[in-house]
Amino acid sequence: MAEEQEVLTVNIVTPDGVVYDHHASMLVVPAMAGQLGIMANHEPIITPLEIGEIRVKRTDNPGHEDAIAITGGFMEVSHNIASIVADGAERARDINLSRAQRAKQRAEDAIKTASEKHDSDELRRAQIALQRAMNRIDVKNHLQ
Repeated sequence: MAEEQEVLTVNIVTPDGVVYDHHASMLVVPAMAGQLGIMANHEPIITPLEIGEIRVKRTDNPGHEDAIAITGGFMEVSHNIASIVADGAERARDINLSRAQRAKQRAEDAIKTASEKHDSDELRRAQIALQRAMNRIDVKNHLQ
């Protein structure tokens, strides 16, 4: 009988390329149904992901957890490889907090303008932009 591995490979890619590629003991993702924890030898799964934070407990530094902000996508887990294809992703250490705060302010202003004009399409776009900015701020603050 084959020995089970205790390592999960986590890959995160966006249209711009590879954002993350490490070995992990555990992965937590923002699935549509809620937070989903994945460990080595997990059953194969494909699931859509929401805007949120991915947390990775790396095997090379057990006391450390990487945080990555994603803007939706999907994940496939098979044969101890978790492949995440995200619309956008940014590691917490790479997030520019002042830029994220400016994006939050722009989104809040756009929400106010769209509400006053009763423009439901623009309102929805602004709400998503706000959610993305807030996620980036939260992920950056999680690192500190």
